[in-house]
Amino acid sequence: ILALSPDTCPNNASYYGNRAATLMMLGRFREALEDAQQSVRLDDSFVRGHLREGKCHLSLGNAMAASRCFQRVLELDHKNTQAQQELKNAATVLEYEKIAEVDFEKRDFRKVVFCMDRALEFAPACHRFKILKAECLALLGRYPEAQSVASDILRMDSTNADALYVRGLCLYYEDCIEKAVQFFVQALRMAPDHEKACLACRNAKALKAKKEDGNKAFKKGNYKLAYELYTEALGIDPNNIKTNAKLYCNRGTVNSKLRKLEEAIEDCTKAVKLDDTYIKAYLRRAQCYMDTEQYEDAVRDYEKVYQTEKTKEHKQLLKNAQVELKKSKRKDYYKILGVNKNASEDEIKKAYRKRALMHHPDRHSGASAEVQKEEEKKFKEVGEAFTILSDPKKKARYDSGQDLEEDGLNMGEFDPNNIFKAFFSGPGGFSFEASGPGNFFFQFG
Repeated sequence: ILALSPDTCPNNASYYGNRAATLMMLGRFREALEDAQQSVRLDDSFVRGHLREGKCHLSLGNAMAASRCFQRVLELDHKNTQAQQELKNAATVLEYEKIAEVDFEKRDFRKVVFCMDRALEFAPACHRFKILKAECLALLGRYPEAQSVASDILRMDSTNADALYVRGLCLYYEDCIEKAVQFFVQALRMAPDHEKACLACRNAKALKAKKEDGNKAFKKGNYKLAYELYTEALGIDPNNIKTNAKLYCNRGTVNSKLRKLEEAIEDCTKAVKLDDTYIKAYLRRAQCYMDTEQYEDAVRDYEKVYQTEKTKEHKQLLKNAQVELKKSKRKDYYKILGVNKNASEDEIKKAYRKRALMHHPDRHSGASAEVQKEEEKKFKEVGEAFTILSDPKKKARYDSGQDLEEDGLNMGEFDPNNIFKAFFSGPGGFSFEASGPGNFFFQFG
């Protein structure tokens, strides 16, 4: 029946109606629609012909035309239950279309996908619904699903501009900008007035150029210009999540070079919010946390990196951060003595002499009980600091983050007066002498 040419086709409604039914079973709804329409042209009272025409329109997503066909059936046979049900189905599709249109404007893409899935249950051959679903899947970052839908359409119609646009959109959002531009250009060849493809193509080219200019400025060491170019690139398309994540990370790297570490941390945070799998942004932020002595945050980021990519390098970075975190929770003996970490033995001794005399309890014997207690605490800490930093072995263990108490040095039983006496005994010793209430001077031997 399908092999007959138009010249040999019988000129009666039943023949075209039957062939339409066969084509419908094969999923060839556009061809079936032509035969169903021919059948009712030959016999306007042919109920099954109108039903099949309506069913084809509905399957292809034209619910308004489908409704007119089913209403014609009911004019011919007002008790026809199939037409009654199909009319309700057409109304349902129209309602989902209306909701989807509103939700797309609201950027509620999940709701649009839901509506299109429901509509496609009644209109399985509607390319328009499939394309809208695919576009929303792309906007939701569900690229493999969107690509699959668009590819299915292109297999049936390789010139479908909407499907070409969606393929390009997926590549664009996956930061494959050059390939994306090729699809957008192809879509515009098929449909020169395709507004979405035109806008996407323009954005893709602008984004690519601005990012490349920023990279060039960075490589030349022109960090201020690189910062401006990355910022301009970020304003081109807020929907391009992956590319924008890279741009934020790049700008964070620029900020770290400019020693604007808090701004660098903020940019890297924006990058990982957009793409929580972006290892480079975690590594950059972790280094900034290390540089600003925010070791707990650094450890958290390095743990995330190491869980994702278990390399020797990442393991070492995590270990280093954990050591610095452990060290940061101990007393900072360098800070207590007021010296830097590269201080010489002589500088450490001078610092101890100055601080020990400053906080010695005898100097504050006339002060309030609260002040005496505080100065006594500081005097003890100064003695602890000198004990560790003046001994090369203990200093090395302290600097490497080892637990000194595990090494047998119990600071709880430490007596700072013994260190003080040993340091000041013999020539150059001293004593405190009172010169009136609350006043002291040092008398050196």
